[in-house]
Amino acid sequence: MTLLPPEIERVLVPAEQIAALVSRLAAQVNADYAGGELVVVGALTGAAMVTADLVRQLAMPVQMDFVSVSSYGDQTVSALTLPVAGHNVLLVEDIVDTGETLARLQAALLAQEPRSLRTLALLDKPARRKVDVSVDYLGLDIPDEFVVGYGLDYAQRFRNLPFVGVLRRSVYA
Repeated sequence: MTLLPPEIERVLVPAEQIAALVSRLAAQVNADYAGGELVVVGALTGAAMVTADLVRQLAMPVQMDFVSVSSYGDQTVSALTLPVAGHNVLLVEDIVDTGETLARLQAALLAQEPRSLRTLALLDKPARRKVDVSVDYLGLDIPDEFVVGYGLDYAQRFRNLPFVGVLRRSVYA
């Protein structure tokens, strides 16, 4: 039993369940891209863990890059170091909340003319959706609660937790 930090109300998705979700998602990606190659693009910083765990289970040749979206002003999308034009691209997100960031990332990647673009998200909060976005590979729908851990943060804290936990309201309210 892992001791919870006092800021965490409860574990929502234990580490074992996360591992199973990532394995299931990797199996789906492996089936869809068998015999091909893939550029995996992780959305920083939250998706770093799921991206790393996912690519280690992919059976095809993989190139990996990361992209970020500034959360200030016009929400600029950072440039990739790898070219994606003409390649199959898998965008990896930790969580889809309002859909706004994911829509911006998808548009930025599509503008680079990949052969294909699919999206994978470990978690989804459909109750918070403001923008209709497409997610091809989804790990788990979760309730509308403030979650941290496994890459997800509050004020840059808790990303290192091996599980996804619910943050106590008193911490952020």
